[in-house]
Amino acid sequence: MSELLESGGQPTADRAVQRRAVTAAMIGNATEWYDYATYGYLAVVLGKVFFPQSEPGLSLLASFATFALAFAIRPVGAFVLGPLNDRIGRKRTIALTILTMAGATFAIGLLPGYGTAGVFAPLALVLARLVQGFAVGGEYGGASTFVVEYAPDKRRGFWASWLECGALGGFLLASALTTALTYGLSEAAMESWGWRIPFLAALPLGTIGLYLRIRLTDTPSFRALEEEEARPSAPVREALTGHRLRLLICGGLVICSSIGTYVLLTYLPSYLSEELGMTSATSQVLVFVAGALLTAGIPFAGILSDRVGRKRMLAGAAIAYVVLAFPAFQLIQRADSVSALAGIVILTLCHIPILGTTTATLPALFPARVRGTGVAIGYNISFAVFGGTAPLLMTFVVGRTGNLDMPAFYLVLVALITLVPVLAMPETARKPLD
Repeated sequence: MSELLESGGQPTADRAVQRRAVTAAMIGNATEWYDYATYGYLAVVLGKVFFPQSEPGLSLLASFATFALAFAIRPVGAFVLGPLNDRIGRKRTIALTILTMAGATFAIGLLPGYGTAGVFAPLALVLARLVQGFAVGGEYGGASTFVVEYAPDKRRGFWASWLECGALGGFLLASALTTALTYGLSEAAMESWGWRIPFLAALPLGTIGLYLRIRLTDTPSFRALEEEEARPSAPVREALTGHRLRLLICGGLVICSSIGTYVLLTYLPSYLSEELGMTSATSQVLVFVAGALLTAGIPFAGILSDRVGRKRMLAGAAIAYVVLAFPAFQLIQRADSVSALAGIVILTLCHIPILGTTTATLPALFPARVRGTGVAIGYNISFAVFGGTAPLLMTFVVGRTGNLDMPAFYLVLVALITLVPVLAMPETARKPLD
């Protein structure tokens, strides 16, 4: 991370503060993805623990419905917590979000099951998931704004890329921990107490992130707003009335980012096992490799975006999806490990430039007065509508049509749509943020 210490367009903070800013934001994003991935991996077990077993299929459906609730509440969190970034500060808001997320996840690990508490068990689980989703609605907008406002102008893409590395690190941690528990414990032990361990582990992870965040001063941009007494009194109204086009661009860019991520990391495991007949263990390993490759490649994409520009990176990635999505799925459909891995690697290489560039792009669309609000609203509405529904939609469409190429059709369509906001957005690389 030596490039983090290089000087950019203007001095923002000393080197120690800069390092802590990136680390604090990374751990918060890691906590967010760890929470989501943990629930997703344990959905089957949670269905047995928290819902009546008279109809096992319905208990699994109820578990996934509870998972989806967190996506539905995210826009509410964005409209409440996003404006706090612009009114009380980035630091205070991201401290609040990580405390709330980690606390809700830890609470799930303490909840009694249906056999002990009856109907109160699923009600308590739903409440905890709603709190998680509400907090996540303010996390990305606050954390991305926090990192970008600390970043040197000439290295903003590289700085911001580490936020996505933190997110995928949380995903990989949840994947590794839940897989180890699944294979290391008996089914009875997993349903009795083993499922609690990943949720309880969120507390130390969140505590570290909270400690790092509260030690920081707020960003230079927000401190300037305070000194000039220029903080907005109604940031939501200001963002919606004065920056509608940029909100649309923000949401449009998130469509490809969110759908690509959830197809690659959430939908593909079930596609490989349910549609192609590969074992669950093989499917998990292949997707874990994809997540590791994404994590390793994102900082390099961030560096490249600082050199060639955000528009070229995003447009190139969208075109790559259009050209390569079908060949990638043809390889995956051969259903042997080598061919499937080759297809997954192709999809991953298409997605790396998007994840490595988007986080630096979105906050730079908005002025400092409404930056936290604009990113939170644009990101979370788009993510909830498109990213959160991608696995369900793909499962439904493939099941109804029997066409195994439908995910490729979907990715190509999404990539073509993404070209519209990419062409409409301003180029912000290597330019002053404010």
